[in-house]
Amino acid sequence: MMNGAKADYVSWTTDKNGNVSDYSKEEIANWDNKTKVSQGKKYIKVVRDGSVFAFICKTDFKHFKIGDVLKPAGYNAPALNSPRGNVLNGNYHIKWTGPLYMDSQKRLRG
Repeated sequence: MMNGAKADYVSWTTDKNGNVSDYSKEEIANWDNKTKVSQGKKYIKVVRDGSVFAFICKTDFKHFKIGDVLKPAGYNAPALNSPRGNVLNGNYHIKWTGPLYMDSQKRLRG
């Protein structure tokens, strides 16, 4: 998931001539070091550069399945309105800013 986010950042910061700013080069070089993963009872929390990037469900509950990607509602809890995809079946679209809503994914896929 985070490799996809990193690739999106590289694409987003590269200009039409293939140039990348020094700041962006430094961000890309430090991407992995600025990504932290921690586990709670229900979720895996992915933090990027001090901000929560996403939560991933560890178990099935309510209308969520193991591997579902959830947007953060805050630093310690996910938004429980709808999953943004699932990392186990590859059914998700990610940007460097975070997981997309499912309707955004449908528009991107056509």
